[in-house]
Amino acid sequence: MLNYSTHHPNNAIAPLQKNAMTQLTKNYFIITMCLLASTFVSAQIVDLQKVGSFTTNLFDQGATEIAAFDPATNYLFSVNASTGDIDAIDITDVTAPVLAFSIDLSPYGVAANSVAAKNGVIVAAVENVVKQNNGQAVFFDAMGNFLNAVEVGALPDMITFTPNGNKVLVANEGEPSTDYLTDPLGTISIIDISGGIAGLTAANVTTIDFTAYNAGPLPAGARVFGPGATASNDFEPEYIAVSSNSKFAYVTIQENNAMAKINLTTNAVSLFGLGFKNHNLAGNELDASDKNGGVVAIQNWPVYGMYQPDAIATFNIGAATYVVMANEGDVRDYTGYAEAKRVKDLVLDSIIFPDSLDLKNENLLGRLNVTTSMGDIDNDGDYDELYAFGARSFSIRNASGALIYDSGSELETLINTLLPANFNASNSSNTKKGRSDDKGPEPEGLTIAKILDSTYLFLGLERIGGFMVFNITNPVAPYFVDYINDRNFGETPGAGTGGDLGPEGLLFIPANQSPNGKNLLVVSNEISGSIGIYETDISCGSSKVLICYSGTTYCVKNAQAASLVASGDATYGPCDGERYASQDELAMFTQADASINVSPNPTSAQFLITLETAANSAAVISISNLTGSTLLVEKTSSNDAGLLAIELSITPLPSGIYIATINVAGQQFTTKVVKN
Repeated sequence: MLNYSTHHPNNAIAPLQKNAMTQLTKNYFIITMCLLASTFVSAQIVDLQKVGSFTTNLFDQGATEIAAFDPATNYLFSVNASTGDIDAIDITDVTAPVLAFSIDLSPYGVAANSVAAKNGVIVAAVENVVKQNNGQAVFFDAMGNFLNAVEVGALPDMITFTPNGNKVLVANEGEPSTDYLTDPLGTISIIDISGGIAGLTAANVTTIDFTAYNAGPLPAGARVFGPGATASNDFEPEYIAVSSNSKFAYVTIQENNAMAKINLTTNAVSLFGLGFKNHNLAGNELDASDKNGGVVAIQNWPVYGMYQPDAIATFNIGAATYVVMANEGDVRDYTGYAEAKRVKDLVLDSIIFPDSLDLKNENLLGRLNVTTSMGDIDNDGDYDELYAFGARSFSIRNASGALIYDSGSELETLINTLLPANFNASNSSNTKKGRSDDKGPEPEGLTIAKILDSTYLFLGLERIGGFMVFNITNPVAPYFVDYINDRNFGETPGAGTGGDLGPEGLLFIPANQSPNGKNLLVVSNEISGSIGIYETDISCGSSKVLICYSGTTYCVKNAQAASLVASGDATYGPCDGERYASQDELAMFTQADASINVSPNPTSAQFLITLETAANSAAVISISNLTGSTLLVEKTSSNDAGLLAIELSITPLPSGIYIATINVAGQQFTTKVVKN
């Protein structure tokens, strides 16, 4: 594994050697960029290590698309498009996941498109055998036993629980038939499960559509463009995120470049157009050709990008809610209607594009795919504006849909810097620049994680592969932290070769739910049919991180770690080797309970130790050294007011650090005492 890190003012990328890696990390790239002191700390705390892998050995069949996790059974529930089933994968041992069983969905439809899990209930979004007919939300327990099923809209594509567990939401994409003669409504189904799963009926399902927008007007930046389509038929809900208080749902409507916000109390809908990204502005450059001799030209072009996000997530900073989006892009390509053409095949307005002959050169802009559904402003048969699919970025918007941050050209710039030989390769080919004429790296899946005091975005890149990590604690100024790509560019992508390919779904499992007590990231790769499991960071408990201090690994409070690292006495992360601190050694760094006090401390002889506890409680106080040897034991008790106070003498003991332990009222309190 290679670790690239930038701690230099000129941002040059310098290779550093990392700890020895497991066999699972073949051709495993980790890229760490630290531009500021805070970035440096983030990069030290986020320390992604691949610890487990599950593979189906099925290439390009969608065998591992989306996963959900049940902490009670330690089962991952994974959508397997190749069989149409949900696979239950046991990750009790995260280093050796095994298939436990599969849930047959054929009685309910053709296949699952999405799965979610909460409180021991698994729910699958199941597509109808006739794609344009209504599908079902099918409920199971964590052992795969059927519980219930209810009808939802056409082509249920994404399903999720609200955080409070009272509702299940389904994005029903409603795609048209191949001939475009049948185009069902795009809808969102809201299933009230507050009364339990067993009694669910159609009365518990509310399905929201967009017929209110058929007469217009649409918000600026949204589009309706299918042949003879109305908004309600044309809109295709893609992905849903729910606010932490379960009051609002945010829905990406990908093809239509829009987002809906649903009040989950009233079911009222607000619609926002996402606008367009000007690739002719500084910071918004892109590489537009898959030709030109393999030369990467990330530069400004007279093109707009439709954001067209796929995955979306919400997060809170203070009282404010934000949504982060993966601006993948999508194109309609049916026998009855196909919207994309290359720039070279269009007639460009000669006044607006006086250099149109140059632009249409295949080495410049000519190979770029753009939509024909818009751009001819004056309807004279030539194109006055060009609109590409997706924005090759991630964006952050506020709760009203207003754009507050976009990553611009950063994704392509990073990839070109870090993987120049395979820049913009597709997930089924290693050819350099193979996707530059389409949607570039195609950020598709994402997830959010709160690690210690920071909020992180994990962003999957569907084409080049792997995922990037950004610190988004400041939503208007995120910064890049890591890039992990477990792809083997030395092998031709195929069944069992090429590493992990085509990340589709990303899932964060917090330490308090994970099988090994560590924060985990689960990445489902649909092309390689494999799942990667990563430990994400060096946290080791609530507000604690691992540090290396005097050759021993300690788990200490974040603030203590920062102080020790800043002083040069310690480094972030575990020490090389297997030496971890004993309980007594850990006590050296333990913060005392707020009610325990030692005075004076440091001391040269005697000190007074006090503790507020239960009244008239017997207590045992011991003094030990850092090797665990008990040197002094005293018995006492608290008074009628619950105050325990005793004076101890350590005059005979040599100078050093000692551990004072109080056992009282069924509790143990520990602090350190320093003797001068």
